[in-house]
Amino acid sequence: MLAPIILALALFAGAYAYKTSVAAAGPVPPSQPTNNAALDVPPPSGLLVYVSGAVEHPGLYRLRRGDRVFDAVAASGGLRKDADRSRMPNLAGRLRDGEQVRVPFAKTATGTVITRANLNTATLEELESVPGFTEALAKDVIDYRTNFGGFQSTRELVEILGMSEADFVIARHYLTL
Repeated sequence: MLAPIILALALFAGAYAYKTSVAAAGPVPPSQPTNNAALDVPPPSGLLVYVSGAVEHPGLYRLRRGDRVFDAVAASGGLRKDADRSRMPNLAGRLRDGEQVRVPFAKTATGTVITRANLNTATLEELESVPGFTEALAKDVIDYRTNFGGFQSTRELVEILGMSEADFVIARHYLTL
């Protein structure tokens, strides 16, 4: 009969001790890391390098001291198909902390850099420069967005305008909404 009462008192004392220890600890000081995804930076050891341009996943990368530019490009997912391999940075060069590795985009015959075309705002000439687009398809895109208010998904090129799946697989890398 005494066991339930002792157990209840022990639970109450434990809860009180826990509550007072949490209150005494206070708030976490600002120097402690937070779980804010916008502020996620790789852990502070080695070199912090920013890789930009024609790579699969541009961004900040933490690499070991002594790594080469090649390692930074590989960490960012490698080169994209539209990278200009004739104007690459020195892939054998050693990295320095805080360095930016810029991988250039290829240029078209007119000298313009290949960029992404917005399906809802691009001109006829911009759409024709997208790999997989014909002049007729570019006109169909402009007609569709004029008549129906624009695209909700790049996938509509296949589902509504009848673009081939093979052409879409290539073109989607050059398109945005």
